[in-house]
Amino acid sequence: MTRDSIRGSSDRSVLILTSLAGGAKHGYALIKDIEDFAGIKLGAGTLYGALSMLEKAGLVEALPADDRRQPYQITAAGREHLRVRLSRSARIAEVGLRRIAAALS
Repeated sequence: MTRDSIRGSSDRSVLILTSLAGGAKHGYALIKDIEDFAGIKLGAGTLYGALSMLEKAGLVEALPADDRRQPYQITAAGREHLRVRLSRSARIAEVGLRRIAAALS
């Protein structure tokens, strides 16, 4: 799996990477954090499938297990991938908002 193969996968990757940009987390903590900042609740199957894909792409890595919890952290490549994706999304949002404002004028 390459980073290009996850590029268009979905916003799940961006949500997970954004959560991990704030620090390493295990699955339940990821689900709660994403729900808190995005208002989206990922199911465990969805989360772990996306984490597996991100790990194969080198964007996240598993840390040693803490009891039964498996924490993950974002890698340097993951931070750069997230920066690019968020910058692109910000540009699109800016253009869209400008066009909406112009249409209402």
